[in-house]
Amino acid sequence: MTNNKYKILLVEDEGNIRTLVTTILEAEGYQVITAETCLSAVTLYASHLPDLIILDLGLPDKDGIHLLKKVREDSLTPIIILSARTEERDKVEALDMGANDYITKPFGSAELLARVRTALRNGRHSAEVGKFPGGKFKLKDLVIDYDARQVFIGNDEIKLTQTEYNIVAFLSEHCGKMMTYSAIIKAIWGYPDEGGIKKLQVNMANIRRKFGATPGKASYIINELGVGYRMNGERE
Repeated sequence: MTNNKYKILLVEDEGNIRTLVTTILEAEGYQVITAETCLSAVTLYASHLPDLIILDLGLPDKDGIHLLKKVREDSLTPIIILSARTEERDKVEALDMGANDYITKPFGSAELLARVRTALRNGRHSAEVGKFPGGKFKLKDLVIDYDARQVFIGNDEIKLTQTEYNIVAFLSEHCGKMMTYSAIIKAIWGYPDEGGIKKLQVNMANIRRKFGATPGKASYIINELGVGYRMNGERE
């Protein structure tokens, strides 16, 4: 068990899932506060200011999206959606509204803990100097020198085009967060167009090839088909 002192607000109305998730998190040393409704979650969020929120969407009083919008009005607190909704449109909507991650039920305890660690790291990273010009981003053997606009894996410089570099830098600034296709396209090209997703996929295929991505093995960049891409923040 780790005594990590992180405080997590779990918003879940199903008692068995609430108990299961609480047990998994507390076994790892997290402090867990639970809410069964959206309105009680709003109150608990304001009074406890948790480090992370795990949020079900199908709540009895209001949709969980209501809490997501409320928190995002003035906070970057990491939010992981834990929902039985598996449609791509539900995932995309939640991620575009500011959720950091989306886990579908049923789920494994190892996956949940990995996503929690990644979201918490992402929250810390957003305030660290490595995200800003003049700093460096480091993940395993990957190093991004923002000032020099250079990318290295180990001692080897990875030669990227300007667009490829912009995509990699953007994903690194949101390390651990699933970025939707539309969010990436808007950040890189500044406007949506009919061929935007195809153009992004072509660039991403080139990036992953240059990074030496191997099918079936962990990669620096993970794709969820129909949703988007994530810089893999889970350290081995």
